[in-house]
Amino acid sequence: AHLESLMQRCKTVEAAANAYFDGSKTVTSVPKLGEKRQASFMCDSNKEQKVTTASVLSKGQNLSNCSADGTKPLAERMRPKQVDNLYGQDSALGDVLRQALAEDRLPSMVLWGPPGCGKTSFAACIASSTKRIFRALSATKVGVSELRDELIRASNAQRLRGMNTILFVDELHRWSKTQQDAILLDCEKGTVTLIGATTENPSFSLNNAILSRCRLVIFNKLSSDAILTIIDRALRTDEKLQATVLTDGARSALVAAADGDARVALNALELVAGKGDTECQVDESAVLAAVQRRSLYDRNGDFHYDLISALHKSMRGGDPDGAVYYIARMLHGGEEPRYITRRLIRFASEDVGLADPEALPQAVAADAAVHAIGMPEAGVVVAQAACYLALAPKSCAVYKAWNAAMAACREEPHAPVPMHIRNAPTAIMKQVGYSQGYVYNPDNSYVRGCNQGYLPPELGAGRTFFNRTDCEPGHLLKFCQVEAEQAS
Repeated sequence: AHLESLMQRCKTVEAAANAYFDGSKTVTSVPKLGEKRQASFMCDSNKEQKVTTASVLSKGQNLSNCSADGTKPLAERMRPKQVDNLYGQDSALGDVLRQALAEDRLPSMVLWGPPGCGKTSFAACIASSTKRIFRALSATKVGVSELRDELIRASNAQRLRGMNTILFVDELHRWSKTQQDAILLDCEKGTVTLIGATTENPSFSLNNAILSRCRLVIFNKLSSDAILTIIDRALRTDEKLQATVLTDGARSALVAAADGDARVALNALELVAGKGDTECQVDESAVLAAVQRRSLYDRNGDFHYDLISALHKSMRGGDPDGAVYYIARMLHGGEEPRYITRRLIRFASEDVGLADPEALPQAVAADAAVHAIGMPEAGVVVAQAACYLALAPKSCAVYKAWNAAMAACREEPHAPVPMHIRNAPTAIMKQVGYSQGYVYNPDNSYVRGCNQGYLPPELGAGRTFFNRTDCEPGHLLKFCQVEAEQAS
């Protein structure tokens, strides 16, 4: 009887330990073994709260913490549990990752993509298929101490139960460098398999050490066909949408409003859907009244740099249509207009240069107009300057000359200034040889150059920085035509 009692208590302790490692419930204590000893997994309420910070996913369980499916948003109810239902990311996942998922041997990964493209849904597919412990954290809510608790939990599970842990971290870029460093060793040792999701460029937001330990999986913006497939699946499978019928115009409006974000499409669909068993037909006007027009623009995000790069390349390629479009995209999204005009000023010297010296005053005038009258009136002024720069002849002669001269200053010894072009304000300096042999050009019919030259001899004979022929075909650099006529 005593042995049976001990065995029963051991089973109770084991069950409590399993509950603690799985996170399925909070364990504060275990039954006494006799009257002399009491074991406790949790010492106080603060530690208990830390353990429950992470949302835990067991097989077949969703990423939501809602108590019942009926209270979840449609986007959460439709989150797939099988990778076959994850639409629009066939090229991102590929056969290798699908096979690794099927065999439950996924490596550490960083999922990079725009909002609503399926990163968290892919994590839900992992949670429903893996036999490993799956823990989900939000980087916006978890600090270093909570992360260390998770790593200790994972280490104990591996040591005592022989089970590895998959740690999914949403918004991974929100972690500081210190927080990212805290997971490196456990990730490298295999204590945890890290699955991180981010909307920011990992090259700038994540440590190189994290990237070297993780496979980068790039999730693309969802296509219109993928959004339509997701909408049709929701209408077909969700109980609350069985009475909802979308017209073709409504479907097109939902796809346009989503702009590649499945979550936006499903949220809008849920808003316009009918309630009850009575059939409800939703037309385009109802969708347009329900959706909120978004401007996907972040001054500190990738879109910011992608759009300014597209503007620069459109003007360089002589395309005023592209220039106007990308300026409109940025200004519509709330970009600071003087940031754009500063880029136009730079472009006027870098890519137009002396092929059209009037380009620089045009760009400077646009910047002054923005300062004088502000937006939105100055928008057309900025567009005019961009069109002028796009249509102007192009030359990088000044830009290349500047870069070559700077490279010479950085990489070569600083040669002394030739004696004949040094200033000689005193008699002693003249006696030493300063300014001797200098040819005053106005007294020499304004002939360009002199026999001695102007560059230090140490740079080498015939050394040049400015290429007079570097110009768009059919055009000449300003003043170079006159120079050629003088030479002839």
